[in-house]
Amino acid sequence: MLGEDFNLRHLRAFAAVCDQGGISAASDLVHLSQPAITQAISKLERLFETRLFQRSSKGMFPTEAALVLLGRTHRAFDFLASVTDLPGRRERVDPGFLSLVTSTQLRALIAVAAHGNFSVAARALAIAQPSLHRAARDLEALASQVFYLKSAKGIELTPAAEALARAAKLAFSEMDQAIEEIAEVNGKKAGTLRIGSLPLSLSAILPDALNEITAQRPALRVSVMDAPFAELLYALRNGEIDILLGALRDPDPAPDVVQEPLFDDRLCVVCRPGHPLLTEREPDLDRLAAYPWVVARGKTPTRAHFDRFFASVQSLERGPAVESNSLVMVRRILQGSNKLSMISLNQAREHLEAGTLGRVAIDLRDSPRRIGLTHRQNWQPTRAQSAFLEIIRKVAKSLPDDQAL
Repeated sequence: MLGEDFNLRHLRAFAAVCDQGGISAASDLVHLSQPAITQAISKLERLFETRLFQRSSKGMFPTEAALVLLGRTHRAFDFLASVTDLPGRRERVDPGFLSLVTSTQLRALIAVAAHGNFSVAARALAIAQPSLHRAARDLEALASQVFYLKSAKGIELTPAAEALARAAKLAFSEMDQAIEEIAEVNGKKAGTLRIGSLPLSLSAILPDALNEITAQRPALRVSVMDAPFAELLYALRNGEIDILLGALRDPDPAPDVVQEPLFDDRLCVVCRPGHPLLTEREPDLDRLAAYPWVVARGKTPTRAHFDRFFASVQSLERGPAVESNSLVMVRRILQGSNKLSMISLNQAREHLEAGTLGRVAIDLRDSPRRIGLTHRQNWQPTRAQSAFLEIIRKVAKSLPDDQAL
């Protein structure tokens, strides 16, 4: 995260100047000398390559870029302020702790959380191990609480430390957003889009949406993370991705995320072209169970329905022949065998229309699955991210009438 490079003291000074209308008043608020505040603002202006204030005899007035940075700065400090109620404490952490914590200490915390080892974390940050260890322990002292515990796996974070690490990552993410928004204010349409994708969105709507957004914004950097739902949800809640696309969960998977439905999807049974079952009308469960299956692995909605559908069939107790969440793998296996698979109709549609897969005539008695996007409850997208959201909604509406909401 580029946002980790920012000095929190400089940001506090900058916000105080904006809020107080001048360096003199800000000096008393943040307990820094006027020259120190002037220097902090100069460093921020060099980092952003933009002017943050218009200076006149009547005072200092924030530029458009400064107003963008101010909004993101307030949001970043709000994330940090949210952990004054740290888990495991009966009393609130002294809010003064937030005025003393440094980005170096928070970077140390995040690195130890990621690597589970002080030495490895220090190498990841390219600093000396004693320096990282000191920053980590200073943070504990400021919060008056233990953050790091030794275990058989290495160094683990306490619940309080995990809460602070998450808040820090979200705060740094706000600074990354600020970088992009200020660049846009200055006429540079670049930006970053970090998407978590479950299997269905890869084939159903994401490719078309990405082609359109990158045509509009050629300099946009796009990162697509393909992983199990639990891993993507963690990344989303910790500010490592911006949006999660795929099957929605009921109930909501976490209290701090919002789910937006885009379209409904159903399941179907597919096989290779020329499969014996393609000539049969409504084969029964025992007939289906006589064939080996390739099914989704893990705790996915598709796998759950597969298990329910065949719960009464004794001959399938041995389980599926192959478990895989890769559509490419499933398709290749089906095309070279008489195996069957239960997959999303939208995933299969292109292959069914091309004749590379066939659909078995069976009612799976499944309820429509809601497919959509998930984002953090308090997420404030950049212009590039907002543009992508508009496109993904439009692409979803262009699906066949029996699928789009």
